[in-house]
Amino acid sequence: MIDEIRSMVSAAIGEGLEFSVERPKVAGRGQFSTNAAFAIAKRNGASPKDEAERLREKIIAVVPEEYFEKMEVAGGFINFWLSNKTINETFKKISSAGTTWGDSKKGAGQKVIVEYGSPNIGKPLHFGHLRSTIIGQALYNIYRSQGYRVVSWNHPGDWGKQFGIMIAAYKEKSLEGKVELSINEFLRLYVEYNARMKEDPRLEEIAREETRKLQSGDPENMRLWRKIYSLSMSEFARVAKRLGVRFDVSHGESFYKPFLKGIVDEALRRGLAVKSEGAIIIPLDEENLPPFVIQKSDEAYLYATTDIAAAKYRLEKYKADKILYVVGAEQYLHFEQLFAVLKKLGYLRDQELVHIKFGLVLGGDAKKLSTRAGKHISLSEVINEAVDKAGKVLEEKAPEIKGREKRRTAEIIGIDALKYNDLSQNRTSNILFDWEKMLSFEGNAAPYLLYTYARLRSILKKSKSAAKASRGFTTEAEKRAALKLSEFPEVLGRAADNCAPHYLAEYLYELSEAMNNFYHAEPVLTAEPEVRASRLALVRTASIVLEKGIKILGLETVERL
Repeated sequence: MIDEIRSMVSAAIGEGLEFSVERPKVAGRGQFSTNAAFAIAKRNGASPKDEAERLREKIIAVVPEEYFEKMEVAGGFINFWLSNKTINETFKKISSAGTTWGDSKKGAGQKVIVEYGSPNIGKPLHFGHLRSTIIGQALYNIYRSQGYRVVSWNHPGDWGKQFGIMIAAYKEKSLEGKVELSINEFLRLYVEYNARMKEDPRLEEIAREETRKLQSGDPENMRLWRKIYSLSMSEFARVAKRLGVRFDVSHGESFYKPFLKGIVDEALRRGLAVKSEGAIIIPLDEENLPPFVIQKSDEAYLYATTDIAAAKYRLEKYKADKILYVVGAEQYLHFEQLFAVLKKLGYLRDQELVHIKFGLVLGGDAKKLSTRAGKHISLSEVINEAVDKAGKVLEEKAPEIKGREKRRTAEIIGIDALKYNDLSQNRTSNILFDWEKMLSFEGNAAPYLLYTYARLRSILKKSKSAAKASRGFTTEAEKRAALKLSEFPEVLGRAADNCAPHYLAEYLYELSEAMNNFYHAEPVLTAEPEVRASRLALVRTASIVLEKGIKILGLETVERL
């Protein structure tokens, strides 16, 4: 709709002027509004209101007959109201499109890799991993809806100093007796040893030596590493499945180990890297960035080196046009350096690399949750708590749902509430949890969306006639709902362009509000036959769009609530 109106305004004023067409949030300012007259007034040195009056007449001359119900000038703005005919014709297109409504081909022929999840091996998944995992999956789904070929990529931290610490701690404890081989035990050993290292520098030297031995292929250290890796990936797969997250490719840092020496040698040979105090760095003075260290003085490689190798592999082997790195905002400097280094090395040409920054998950004391500080908050435990709380809400709100259905419904509501609480907020914001708000059946929360969808499905199940439009829409509640459905393609496009899932979440909430207002204001099943058919068509189409949007966001629906 916005594109159509923009074309009409452009036809009236000609090319060369920048202007916008928007959907006003304030009632009474039209269903659409344009500021084009301000651009004309600036060019002509005239009054925006006078230019708006003249532009209104020009638009009337070029628009199809009966497209608008009215156009009004308000200051320098022109506000538009669509005719019933236009709204009904638009709804027919939406209804006919069915489950394909919102899809786009603008990404056709382009490959996008989305890196997300990427946990550190050797620790149970931390609550802080939730953001990367669910934001990444939502972006994967959004980009697919826009016609891109998308590859979801898991890049676990399975190599580096932390394994030296775990192995050193394990060997120390194994001398004292048998040590349990489990993720929780490795975490306990890691936290304890890491705390002691601050008091005893000798322990850090031991851990550094175990890291060097691991990277040199020491058989015993490799055996322990493989065990840690296997335990970690099994737990990650279990939690990812529960969250509805999937990966097309999973290559940890260790996968790129064979490529690292070649990258360092090439950088030295081409004069892009230099030795500095025993380490090897790539200076980035021209980019006003600190140097990028790619090999330490003890000849160990860093995750910086691995990231170079990973990007090169994805650009060359997978022919990626764009790579999205869904990683916390704290790593912004690392990615600025990485992207600059990739350009220097010639690996990055016209492809696009984007750091998808997101804020922290904060604890009750508004401080970052930290494994090293001994405050490991298990993601599995948080999921379980969300499901338990959802079960208690169900007992109050829907006591008729029992047994297996109750357990399954609580699982969906709890996990959806956890995910939606994050995805409905701007990803750059820090997240504080409010369980009561998260599990509310009123307001901008997942249960409200699920309730709305279940209500729409219930209306359709009670209907015994086909949901086909016949009379069209005439009431304000009907037209507002139909117009909200027309926004879906724009919202998905904007969410993809800005890598911002919260645009989609906001839309789903507004669609739910529009549909709740509609069926509270207008009878559906008890309306006269022609009106009933039109309203059932609206309910059916809204249920399709709502379900599709919820699933693109990475959530699930329930049929009864």
